[in-house]
Amino acid sequence: MNAAVILVISILLLLAGYVFYGGWLAKEWGIDPKRKTPAHELEDGMDYVPAKAPVLMGHHFSSIAGAGPINGPIQAAVFGWVPVLLWVVIGGIFFGGVHDFGALFASIRHKGQSIGEVISGSMGRTAKRLFIIFSYLTLLLVVAAFASIVANTFGTTTSAGAMREGAALEANLSTAMISLLFIVLAMIFGFLVYRRNVSVGPATLIGIVGIVAIVFIGLNFHPVALSYNTWMWLLGLYILIASVTPVWILLQPRDYLSSYLLYFMIVVSVIGVLGATFTGTGSLAIPAFGLAEAKGNGLFTTGSVFPALFITIACGAISGFHSLVSSGTTAKQIDNERDAQPIGYGAMLIECVVAVLSLCAVGYVWTDAVGEMSAETGKLASAFASPTAVFATGISRMIGSFTNEGVQNIMYQMLVLAVSVFCLTSLDTATRLARYMFQEFWLVDGETPEDVKDGRKILVNPYFATAVTVVLGIALGMTGYAKIWPLFGAANQLLAALGLIAVCAWLGDIGRNNKMFFIPMCFMLVVTIASLLQTITAKLSAGGDIWNYIQAMIAILLVVLAVVLAIIAFRTLSAQAKKKN
Repeated sequence: MNAAVILVISILLLLAGYVFYGGWLAKEWGIDPKRKTPAHELEDGMDYVPAKAPVLMGHHFSSIAGAGPINGPIQAAVFGWVPVLLWVVIGGIFFGGVHDFGALFASIRHKGQSIGEVISGSMGRTAKRLFIIFSYLTLLLVVAAFASIVANTFGTTTSAGAMREGAALEANLSTAMISLLFIVLAMIFGFLVYRRNVSVGPATLIGIVGIVAIVFIGLNFHPVALSYNTWMWLLGLYILIASVTPVWILLQPRDYLSSYLLYFMIVVSVIGVLGATFTGTGSLAIPAFGLAEAKGNGLFTTGSVFPALFITIACGAISGFHSLVSSGTTAKQIDNERDAQPIGYGAMLIECVVAVLSLCAVGYVWTDAVGEMSAETGKLASAFASPTAVFATGISRMIGSFTNEGVQNIMYQMLVLAVSVFCLTSLDTATRLARYMFQEFWLVDGETPEDVKDGRKILVNPYFATAVTVVLGIALGMTGYAKIWPLFGAANQLLAALGLIAVCAWLGDIGRNNKMFFIPMCFMLVVTIASLLQTITAKLSAGGDIWNYIQAMIAILLVVLAVVLAIIAFRTLSAQAKKKN
């Protein structure tokens, strides 16, 4: 199949979904541009700060994207391009877009608080606390994982203690330098826009020039050389400060500027796909329908097409982490309710485009990637050792098909850099979200941290909540999060199911149409439980290693959580239906 045809048709379908289905959702739910948002109603200069739509889109898109829509489609490519493409397009329009948009809108109507607060009003305080505990533990895992990923990306040693040499060391030092300079650039941008009232347009031009400059500097001057462990400690200090810093100083401007790297990556990728087609090399070598069950090889996923496909491809179709971003940082900064559709629904569909581009990239190098797999180990050659490497190799080779090797090499480096930058963004956002969750757990319905006067005052203090989160997250990152990371995919999709359930119950409670949630939430529950049951069976059968039993126990707890919250939700929905009748 021709990559350009797949890309163009997908973009047209996603655009139609945004205009027609997204527009219909906005009408059904009652989006009101005249209604004051929490950013204005509760503006505090720290978390609640109104942001212009392009700036907030940059934050939201950067936070929910990262490497997610690249990893998933590439890892699931063994199932064939047709299943992957169908899940990305259909999932994005009818599952992920509804999930993200709904979570954002529900949070806006609940003072910018999390989905836990939305659940409390319609499903009760017990359901709220169960959801918050689960979400907080998931976010701790995210903080641990992304801190480790960033430290590995920056460090002169790996997490295993091995020294880096040659090109690998140079790449790490350059990425670290660029990321540090990016923080400084973001603070300058925030100062210009929010303290010197410079218009976003001129400030953006300054920012883009600054990005080019820091990339040039970082590639040619990178004196900061620190080990993995040192970077872990420094990252802990960074997120401790960044997560309680007013959003206008760092969060908003950094994510807005970093989104231009992602936009650059998308534009370059689209040019690569179209250009390769015009040179006659744009066909996908990947089979339309691949394996029914994949064994995995360090790059591709493991398991049967159901449920593995729907667990592996998360951010490119639907991801529970998105509901935490929508109802965490984004809802507290949205300037007008009319921005909810382009930011909540639109950003999800742009992410679907990235997922389609990832599919085109792996399809372009499919023959080489599979051909370079070791028959003895089942592992791929270093050029295809990770989804990021596959994506960068595929797209840069497409560009090389109509330019030259020099341009191809430059594009490869820029694509890897664009993906790497978002690890730090996700780390910062996840820490702030975890802090919100920790604070909300101790609050009763309708209460804010400022209202608390009793012994809970210390527990809802943002600095205390952040310190607890950072200590637990970094400690987990340095001691062994990898032992339970394999469960993250199922946990993340369970979070998506719970997010869908929460918004569905709330819309029913206020008398709005919630039928568009029924199929997505039931499907995601079935997918998640099926995946967890497979994990439980596999780990108990494997035995031996104590971590097999620990993973099995965690999976059992997740199944119990899913069933309990599902029962509460369906009782709530049944009561709502009876009330209508």
